[in-house]
Amino acid sequence: MDTSALFGLEQVPPEWEAFITEGVLTELEKYGDRRAENLLAVLKVSQATSQTVRKVMQAAKGTGDSARLSPVDVEVLALALELEAVIITDDYSIQNLATVLKVAYRPSGMKGITKVIRWNYLCSGCGKVFKEQHPDCPVCGSPLRTTRRR
Repeated sequence: MDTSALFGLEQVPPEWEAFITEGVLTELEKYGDRRAENLLAVLKVSQATSQTVRKVMQAAKGTGDSARLSPVDVEVLALALELEAVIITDDYSIQNLATVLKVAYRPSGMKGITKVIRWNYLCSGCGKVFKEQHPDCPVCGSPLRTTRRR
C-alpha cells in the first residue's frame, strides 16, 4: 500500500495481508496521521532489496516516470514486485510503472489509468525535447517540464 491509499482508508480490511515500507510509515508520521499507530497493528513493514529498487528505477527511466516518482513510490513498487503483491494506490505514476513492470494495482478512490504513458522532457525556453530528465536544459539552461511522448 502506498501512503495515498492509507489516507483514504478508515481501516485496513481484515482479510488483507497489507505491507508498507519504512518510507510510507515515515510519511504517515510526517503528515500527523493519527491512524498510523492503529494501522501498525494490521500492517507489515518491509523493504525490498536494493537490486529490485534498481530494477524499478531502470524501468522508470525507460518510461520517463523517474522525475514523477518519489523515493517512497519506488520503495512501494519494488516491494510489490518482490512480493508479487497488488499495490493499492491512487498515484497515476505508480500505476503507470506498475503496468510496465507487470505488477497488479488497485485504485483506492479514483479511476485508475487506462493506458501506459511514456514521458519526455520539454525545454520551456528553446523547445528541445529530451528523453531523460536534466536539472535544466543542457542547451539553454531553462527549466524542463514533462510532456507525453508521441
